[in-house]
Amino acid sequence: MLDLAYVRGNLPEVEAALRRRNADPAALLGNFADIDAARREAITSLETFKARRNRLSEEIGKLKRTGGDADALTEEVRTLREETEALEESAAAHDLKLRTILEAIPNLPDASVPEGRDEHGNSTEKTWGEVPKFDFKAKPHWELGEALGILDFNRAAKISGSRFVVQIGAGARLERALANFMIDLHTGKHGYTEVLPPYMVNSKSLFGTGQLPKFAEDLFHCDDKGAYVPGELQENDHWLIPTAEVPVTNLFRDETIDCDPTISLCAYTPCFRSEAGSYGRDVRGMIRQHQFQKVELVKFTTPDKSAEEHETLTRHAETVLETLGLPYRRMLLCTGDMGFASQKTYDLEVWLPGQELYREISSCSNFGSFQARRANIRFKPAGAKKTEFVHTLNGSGLAVGRTYLAILENYQQADGSIRVPEALVPYMGGQTTIGQQHPLASGKGSLATGKAGL
Repeated sequence: MLDLAYVRGNLPEVEAALRRRNADPAALLGNFADIDAARREAITSLETFKARRNRLSEEIGKLKRTGGDADALTEEVRTLREETEALEESAAAHDLKLRTILEAIPNLPDASVPEGRDEHGNSTEKTWGEVPKFDFKAKPHWELGEALGILDFNRAAKISGSRFVVQIGAGARLERALANFMIDLHTGKHGYTEVLPPYMVNSKSLFGTGQLPKFAEDLFHCDDKGAYVPGELQENDHWLIPTAEVPVTNLFRDETIDCDPTISLCAYTPCFRSEAGSYGRDVRGMIRQHQFQKVELVKFTTPDKSAEEHETLTRHAETVLETLGLPYRRMLLCTGDMGFASQKTYDLEVWLPGQELYREISSCSNFGSFQARRANIRFKPAGAKKTEFVHTLNGSGLAVGRTYLAILENYQQADGSIRVPEALVPYMGGQTTIGQQHPLASGKGSLATGKAGL
């Protein structure tokens, strides 16, 4: 959320920044200036009335002590009290209107962010690795995984519906190996502290990181407390997390913390997304699932360090790809492709030879004070009397499912088997190749035939 005083004092600049984001300032800001002026006028009048009422109360006390007639002043105090209550209601109503406006305004892009309308305006910052060349036609991961018996989309659909997958045998172990490898790398080499947060959060937490109220339809809301009502942020309702960013960032909600040096946390969790706006897109495979696993990197730092920490966090995510030998490119997102809460975002896109394209595998964002202001996370600079809002950053380090499918497609062999990247061999118990396996997919055994067993 943007600072009210900043918007008030820099309205033309805010409008220009919103236009850079391809947003309509008039639609977002509305009559912001008029509402703000009315609120300030109400507050000024309220302070004047309160001061007058306090002085009259003192005079009434003196008159009563000396036996004087205080009826006229008492009546004036009663009138002032009624007018004061009306002004308090007016100020509160205008304050709510301003807050509602501010809550709907996206973060303002950093000056280094290129202007553009959509992903076509993104800038390629670097490309790493050689795209593999095969002497056979590369297959997409869903064909490879189903043929090997390590991915089962049909049974997942039977259990839960579309956009789910069952991972089996060495396939399930590969997922676990990737998560363990990433967590070990980030905690052992990059200095992150691992946390295991809840997988359900309340609406206040989702508001703090910017998912609510704007993106409610993209989330899964548990029905334990009834339907979600925009504007009603509860502490005892439950939502499945869309990313570990939400619970980890909210660890410090409503707290003043010491973030010098920078606090760096990582978490491995499942993520749940309704993908409400993506129907008809990426319907095959593991690209856009309702449930997937991710290792998330989150940083809390001071304003003077956030730009540097953004570069560092992005490098930590890149290190995962480089260690696994997966070709990728770093993209600087343009103003029209940035997330709601971000002021600057790098996307890492991994090469998928079975689909002959790059796919996003990590978004690394600097939010400035935007999330901290919504979640009320502060720090006190050395020698300062007042607290300030921290800067928050996060990024996937990485999305495990997308790393998984990238390995299947980049390490596929002519016979359909998958070579295990060297860095993962210890996590796979020494296994160097994933070949065809498991009765669940081969049709052998009671699990596949449906016969009951003891």
